[in-house]
Order: sequence, then structure tokens, then C-alpha cells
Amino acid sequence: MQVMLVGDSGVGKTCLLVRFKDGAFLAGSFISTVGIDFRVSLNQYPKEIWDTAGQERFRSVTHAYYRDAHALLLLYDVTNKSSFDNIQAWLTEIHEYAQQDAVLMLLGNKADATHNRVVKREDGEKLAKEFGVPFMETSSRSGLNVELAFTAVAKELKYRSMKDPSEKFKLHEYVSKEMKGAGCCGT
Repeated sequence: MQVMLVGDSGVGKTCLLVRFKDGAFLAGSFISTVGIDFRVSLNQYPKEIWDTAGQERFRSVTHAYYRDAHALLLLYDVTNKSSFDNIQAWLTEIHEYAQQDAVLMLLGNKADATHNRVVKREDGEKLAKEFGVPFMETSSRSGLNVELAFTAVAKELKYRSMKDPSEKFKLHEYVSKEMKGAGCCGT
């Protein structure tokens, strides 16, 4: 199964992937993803996680990979209003190029940066509800909900691939339940 991380440049896609895969925070400055990067997950589900470049100049390259994605994690940065404002354009691209039944989840990343926050959690929740997708805030620095985001998508993909489709995994309900169980602050 293939999962893609998409969103504007600088929202933390690579850091989210490194946190999930290696359990570490990628601190300091590093080179932005050029085109698309790919990591194999041998012990975890999903097997392939694709990290896409957020810059406009690489969009034509990343579009080609959308059609093979089984799930997309769409990220914005809670400290960057324009990354949130661009979610509509990302959703348009996803609907145009991705499989119709691809799993989609909206993530407000960098939730640990409380002093620099410009996008409220409620705004993310409202947008996700408007588009009918699950939502959570994450932090690559603290690890907040990183494992949960990938686990929730993996569970949805696993249930979809089962031979008996009468049992349906409810991604929205799972995310809501896990978020409530995590306490008031999602930790």
C-alpha cells in the first residue's frame, strides 16, 4: 500500500515521516524534498510512504504519483496561514489526480508551536468537516498524534483490503475516539 504526504513546502512532511519511521525529530535546517522521496516500511503497514515536494515547480512530477496512492495525508502548518488557505487547491488536485476511493486525512502540523499559532484547531476541524475527511493536529517535534495518523490510515487500508467487505472500519470514529482518549490536549 502506498501513502503520500502532500501539502505546501515547509509544512513538515519530511519531519513527520522521519518522526514516524525513525522516532526522531529532524532538527535544524535541511534541504527541501526535490520532486518526490520514498521510504520503505518493512515492519509497519503501509509498505511505501511517499514524501512529496510542496513547491509549485514540482507539482507536475507529484501528480503522476497521485493515481497510485491508496492514502494521502494532507498537511498544513498551524503557524502558516497561507499553507492552510492552500488546502482547497490541494484538495482540488487530489480529487483530480488521485484514485476516487483513496483514503484522505487532514493534518494540522506543528501543533507544539503554541506561541506562533495562527490557525486555530477549530478552523482545521471545520474545514475537515466541510470536506468530509478526518482531522487531527500533529507535531513532528513532540510526536503528538504522528503514530495515530499513520495507524488510523493503515487500519482503514487494512479493512478495505479484507475479503469480507461487510465489516467496515470507521476512520472518522476511530480518530475521534483516539483523540478523546488522549485527553484534553491530545497528548
